[in-house]
Amino acid sequence: MDQGTTGRLRHLGALAVAALLISGSSACAADPAPVAPAASVPRAEHVGTYVWSMDDEEFGGFSGIEISPDGRSFTALSDRSSIRWGSIERDAEGRISALEPAGRAHLLDSKGKWLQPGWQGDSEGLAVGADGTIWVSFEGLTRVVRYDTPDSLAQPLPRPPEFKSMQRNSSFEALAVTPDGTLLTLPERSGEMTRPFPVWRMRNGAWDQPFSIPRSGDWLAVAADIGPDGRFYLLERDFKGLLGFRSRVRRFDLSENGISNEAVLLDSRPLQYDNLEGISVWHDGQGIRLTMISDDNFGMLQRTELVEYRVTE
Repeated sequence: MDQGTTGRLRHLGALAVAALLISGSSACAADPAPVAPAASVPRAEHVGTYVWSMDDEEFGGFSGIEISPDGRSFTALSDRSSIRWGSIERDAEGRISALEPAGRAHLLDSKGKWLQPGWQGDSEGLAVGADGTIWVSFEGLTRVVRYDTPDSLAQPLPRPPEFKSMQRNSSFEALAVTPDGTLLTLPERSGEMTRPFPVWRMRNGAWDQPFSIPRSGDWLAVAADIGPDGRFYLLERDFKGLLGFRSRVRRFDLSENGISNEAVLLDSRPLQYDNLEGISVWHDGQGIRLTMISDDNFGMLQRTELVEYRVTE
């Protein structure tokens, strides 16, 4: 998000959190073909919620997260062009008990200069390839960038004309990479409530837009990942002002021709969680694990949460 949008969300988010405290609660593509519902009904069970905090003025604003296949390490991206990584401690039930940061870096541009927060440095989507390559999508100046290491020079990918005409401050928050290195990204908004989210694909050095994802209600696309099952997972957000944030996770089978078998895995209540903006999908030995991270907008009344669910069929 840009600073103006962040400011508005921070203000509204603060009001939402204040309401929570008072209440005492604990908590431009063609229309796609209809997506068939999943044959079986999956279940998403809450595993745990961990509140992460650090005495660091640059801590916060997390918009992307990647978890290692064994669930023991993390990479987290802030929307102010910084990235952190470290290890995860878990209890006997597999719940997060501590995060141990190992390092951090400020993202650079292609000339080696620090990206500044705002239009050029609004880093939102994070994907880490099997070879460790880091991919970051940006929402202000709409683009996707490659980093060989967290502190290496940016290697911007081509920008087709369509990227330049996307809705301001509502472009690429969601980014995912397939095992073969194909990138998939989509904008937060599609331009119209009834227009589906266009999915852009980068492979063999070129972008195309092979399929779209239907929209529903006021949900906005904020993060995506490819699970170890090869499926496409989409995290969406609905902001209700004083009623707070809602989060939804949809899952789709993914093929060369598009998506199918839509399943809603999670549909949270308002104020149940903070502003979930990043998702990582992995297998914990018992089922698919969804790890999500919240963007606190650097606000005093919001917090950084890591929320985990396990999906079983």
